[in-house]
Amino acid sequence: PWPPEYSDMLAWQWEQQLIPYWKDAGAFAADHGIGVAIEAHPGFCVYNPETAMQLRSEAGKSIGINLDPSHFYWQGIDLPAAIAYLGEAIFHVHAKDVALNASNVARTGVLDAKSYTRMQERSWLFRSVGWGHDELEWKRIASALRLAGYDHVISIEHEDALASIREGLAAAVATLSRVILQEPPVEAWWV
Repeated sequence: PWPPEYSDMLAWQWEQQLIPYWKDAGAFAADHGIGVAIEAHPGFCVYNPETAMQLRSEAGKSIGINLDPSHFYWQGIDLPAAIAYLGEAIFHVHAKDVALNASNVARTGVLDAKSYTRMQERSWLFRSVGWGHDELEWKRIASALRLAGYDHVISIEHEDALASIREGLAAAVATLSRVILQEPPVEAWWV
């Protein structure tokens, strides 16, 4: 709310730009029987569960969310609570993790815009599934998704600068296989 220009800017973004655009896009999507999943991300107008639901309430039920746990963990949001709140508005799910560096967070906070080339100085880094949060936390996510009625794709998104694509994908597949299937993964198709 301060300085006042921030509130004015936010109102202009939502009332003059975001809502009119997404009302039209939502109506078009509904007329064509499709849903549009918006990926909430810090720095965007839609960045958390509350803003996702705010846009959905204005633009209609054809507008939902592409849930990326890493974006919410980075902000300190509890994923099972967010999933329960979002419910049927979850149209797609990414499997991506984030690791917070506690000493850097203590010094600079979580709104870190440093280059990814300065990994040791950053407050957070995107990580492969299981390399930011443990399996118990991913089980909580899987359970919350089931309770919310989500029974669709969970797509692995690799943005882990500390792991090769092969390492990150193998780690994510192994972790998610134990979490979702509750069994070891089958022979990897990419080997």
